[in-house]
Amino acid sequence: MGKKTWRQLTVWLHVITSVGWMGQALALFTLLAISRTTEDDAIRVAATSMAHEIDSLLLAPLANASAFTGFMLAAATAWGFARHWWVLAKFAITLVQLYAGIFLLSGALQDSVVAARVGEPAPVALVAGTALMASALAFQAWLSVAKPWGKVRTGPKLPVAPTWMFVAAVAAPLIDITVGLLLGYPLPALSLVVLIVQLVRRRRELRPAAVPAT
Repeated sequence: MGKKTWRQLTVWLHVITSVGWMGQALALFTLLAISRTTEDDAIRVAATSMAHEIDSLLLAPLANASAFTGFMLAAATAWGFARHWWVLAKFAITLVQLYAGIFLLSGALQDSVVAARVGEPAPVALVAGTALMASALAFQAWLSVAKPWGKVRTGPKLPVAPTWMFVAAVAAPLIDITVGLLLGYPLPALSLVVLIVQLVRRRRELRPAAVPAT
């Protein structure tokens, strides 16, 4: 397969993992809302526990894959990270979502499981946070379709990565998801390595060539 095909596969993987991320965020919102509204302690514990399992086994791996493929499409194509307002907005929103998911959501879900066992519902902030996550992903989908606001800045066209980088962009998250499922927790190690390699490659490609002395 040629470069165009592998680039399209990278876009396809980005789309389906982003949709999956949003779907799991909506599932978390539904389960946590049930935790707040039910009068049955067993249902409350089951709903909160299921939300925690979905976060660990589905949402986190899909979020990592979605973010990685999005970053790779920016780093490996002419779009770049900061040339178009819509790409820059998606990049900033994704960073906030990853931070919130890793450092806030996961820990709060663990605490909610413990609290549910003593009869306490999920916090309102946690329910609102999952709704906000799904809404932000829906907004990012609109940005990808509409591509609003024009360019941040102009400059020479950015180089497109070679075919093997797009092959790696597809293979790395799939391998990471498989390993994560086997280990029982998300581990986007290979994706991070591939992204770093491409960022270093692009930096070298954009470095001005040395002018020979005369």
